[in-house]
Amino acid sequence: MEGSVPGAVALNSWQLVLASSFVLLAGGISFALRLGLEKRLALASVRTVVQLLLAGLILRWVFQLEQLLPILAVILAMTAIAGHAAVQRSSRTFPGATRSAVITLVLSTWLTAALVTGAIIQVQPWYKPQYLVPLLGMILGNALTGISLSLDQILQTLVSKRDQVEMELAHGASRWEAARAPLSDAVRCGMIPIINSMMVVGLVSLPGMTTGQILAGEDPFRAVKYQIVVMFMIAAATSLGCVLISVLVYHRVFNARHQLLSELIIKRHN
Repeated sequence: MEGSVPGAVALNSWQLVLASSFVLLAGGISFALRLGLEKRLALASVRTVVQLLLAGLILRWVFQLEQLLPILAVILAMTAIAGHAAVQRSSRTFPGATRSAVITLVLSTWLTAALVTGAIIQVQPWYKPQYLVPLLGMILGNALTGISLSLDQILQTLVSKRDQVEMELAHGASRWEAARAPLSDAVRCGMIPIINSMMVVGLVSLPGMTTGQILAGEDPFRAVKYQIVVMFMIAAATSLGCVLISVLVYHRVFNARHQLLSELIIKRHN
């Protein structure tokens, strides 16, 4: 557990315990200001430790195997969790939303990650887990945010502008003509976070991949080259994901008779 990457400083268990004092500081602020976040912060901290340690053990095993089926099982589990999280973040949902989100993530993120490892980085084989799994994880983490925002935006718009949409349909507009503006707004909303990140990357923040490589002793210039690839692949996967989830919502809540099935849009109660 405590082996080091060449150039990196190995951390022992006591150093991790010492790092937990930062969480205690956050808990103290919550207590002092009566925010009531102490229990949630404690639970989040425990989950962080357990999930990351478990991920480290699983990835160590997968990296040693370098076989396609175990790698597919790992990335499928990652994608399913990301799809569930994307739907949970939206204030509204519809029947089959999680399935739609998972399909969207598989098509957008898996394709992007495979192209990056196989065609750009040219790893042999393309599914080499040391590259595929962390790259896919970064794509999923960002794509699910965009998908969640697009999903929330289009469902909210179809509810708030239901009368306008139905009036357009009643006056002879096709379902595509009535839904085109909400779909465009949804895709735009989902892409805003990655565009904002790209505008300030390197000036305001050093992303996790660059920071990790530098801490591991990598040349900073080589590290930022990888980060450029990562930012571009995240932008591609996010934009494709936002389009796909919006189209899937469109096909689910509009029927072939050009009617809006607003009763399928359900408000989530958290």
